[in-house]
Amino acid sequence: MGSGSVRGAGQRRVTATIGDVATAAGVSRATVSRVMNGRSTVDAAIAERVRSAAAELSYRPSNAARSLALGRTQTVALVVPDLGNPVFQQILRGVMDGAAEDGYRVLVADTVEDDQQEGAIALEARMRCDALVLVSPRVGDAELSALIADVEPVVLVNRETNGAAPSLVVDYEDAAVQVVEHLVALGHRRMVYLGGPVRSASDEMRRAGLDRARARHTDLEILDLPAGPDIQAGHAAAPAVLATRATAAVAFNDLVAFGLLAGLNEAGVAVPADISVAGFDDIELSRYATPALTTVAVPQAELGRHAWRELHAVIDDDAHPASSARFTPSLEVRGSTGPVPQGPERVHITDDDLVARQPEEVPTVPPTAAPVWSVPADPAADAVVLTCGDGLELVRRDGGDRMPKVHARRPYLHPVHTLAGVPLTDVSPVDHRHHYGVGIAVPDVNGTSHWGGRTFIEDVGPTLLKNHGRQTSAGIRVEPGVPGAAGTAGETLVEDVVWSDEHGEPQLREERRISARLLPVAPGSGAAPGWVLDWRSTLHADHGPLEIRSPATNGRPGAGYGGLFWRLPIAESTTVLSAAGTGENRAHGGTSPWVAFVQQQGGRSTTLLLVQPGQVRPWFLRSAEYPGACPALAWDAPLVVPDGGSVRLDLVAVLLDTELTAEAAAGLASGLTDGGRR
Repeated sequence: MGSGSVRGAGQRRVTATIGDVATAAGVSRATVSRVMNGRSTVDAAIAERVRSAAAELSYRPSNAARSLALGRTQTVALVVPDLGNPVFQQILRGVMDGAAEDGYRVLVADTVEDDQQEGAIALEARMRCDALVLVSPRVGDAELSALIADVEPVVLVNRETNGAAPSLVVDYEDAAVQVVEHLVALGHRRMVYLGGPVRSASDEMRRAGLDRARARHTDLEILDLPAGPDIQAGHAAAPAVLATRATAAVAFNDLVAFGLLAGLNEAGVAVPADISVAGFDDIELSRYATPALTTVAVPQAELGRHAWRELHAVIDDDAHPASSARFTPSLEVRGSTGPVPQGPERVHITDDDLVARQPEEVPTVPPTAAPVWSVPADPAADAVVLTCGDGLELVRRDGGDRMPKVHARRPYLHPVHTLAGVPLTDVSPVDHRHHYGVGIAVPDVNGTSHWGGRTFIEDVGPTLLKNHGRQTSAGIRVEPGVPGAAGTAGETLVEDVVWSDEHGEPQLREERRISARLLPVAPGSGAAPGWVLDWRSTLHADHGPLEIRSPATNGRPGAGYGGLFWRLPIAESTTVLSAAGTGENRAHGGTSPWVAFVQQQGGRSTTLLLVQPGQVRPWFLRSAEYPGACPALAWDAPLVVPDGGSVRLDLVAVLLDTELTAEAAAGLASGLTDGGRR
């Protein structure tokens, strides 16, 4: 063994030197240095002899000596405006991963959004390392040019330099256009932008994208609110956002959007039912927000890795010349954005902004034109809409593609409005995120959940399983309406729906028929106008027998939910009427042919009358915990459908801008059954 390995009793171990390795390998110290530094100019056999001698002597090169010899520290620094921002953390991770592979370490300097100190902090960091990565610098263009000259070599992230240094830029202008176009497609025309730091170049790019969108849509209004870069800024901006009466808010980044979501939730404002919210960056927590945040995805860690490659190219004379790059982000549509709300807001704004408002007048003259379905060329990309009269939107059909998988994706109707524009549906509310407007939701079809959320297991309780199926449209068409005595007939939307299990295997085929018509009003009666939504579905067991179950059949008495479910919004007051009397307890589990939800909100009264036109099943109904109901397919026993068999699910709904009495509801319902005058 060499001298570096010799240690006598009670003696400290002597560290091997480069000279010891050179002696053991029979080469010069310069040759050992070249081998240890990875140079390829040494003969392979000699290099192997040197490495073997170094291993035998447990020789480790001195980084300090190497730095002195090369004039390098093997260290670079990353300068960021806020290390608490997850985007900058991911960029740091990417730089560190790339630098580690090349034997470099990374220092971090946080300027805490202080553009006055940013230059001094960058200069001090440069004195301790070989090169810099400047991330989203806040200083002005002239100061930045001077700083680049003082700290070279340097690479910039999220800031263009006109060729003064390599730069990596995210195209936030295009990102802003993507967000606004998405919101415009949902019907939003009044938006608010929560701006970022005053001297942020990426904020300027976002604003340029907003200007492009304004020029493209002349009826689009985008208001501007100063905010900031963090959660606190978004939370503080919530009252001002509500005061604008905007139907959609675009936040500077996801952190600002998180703060806004929290502020809106505290105010009792539903997202996206009352207002849509979108952000930028797609940080890791965005998909786990409540609701999941619509945002524009930026390749954060890849930005860091790319920044290191460019910086290493500047540092290493043997590498390729450094260059600049532009990254195009992509829109991630999630649950925080939805169709523009219609009718009065469910929640007023802050106390300082509250003014006494009279309820909006309900039209006394109903439209006379029959409801019409509008089916786009690609129903998967654009909404199917039911309109009436002069463009009055009554219903929007959503394919359910944006639902989280755990909610059991399925087509549904939302919003469904009265003729006065009051929505009588809710989507993904806080109390039950897997409730979606009007649709067929069944908790157990041969073990697969088409309800969403947790599955009730006897002796265990509600359990989250990976058993969520999917309902997929296999085709949509419109059939013309046929005039009848019951009212002005409308068209029928016919949809074929394939139900698949959690593995993607087909379980059944559904034939869905949804029609609408205006409710006739007797001349001179003074009654508020209304309209009728008629939903008829047939489930065909084309892929084998079906066993449809509910939590009640699985050991949870009273929880017989599952079927054609209608979820209403929470109102100031909700009263349930049925043939059995007034109240939830009278209707729940009963076989009244009809139930009615009478709600008061903001000085208005509405009634949703639900009628079972044919076979009457027990009602699953809630009003105290949340308002919703469905005729239960499996109330207290499983429903078995043999191979080749079928089962019908029919529901007729009447939407009125008035408060019905039990007597009036019963009289109206009697004319809507298959045995009555339809």
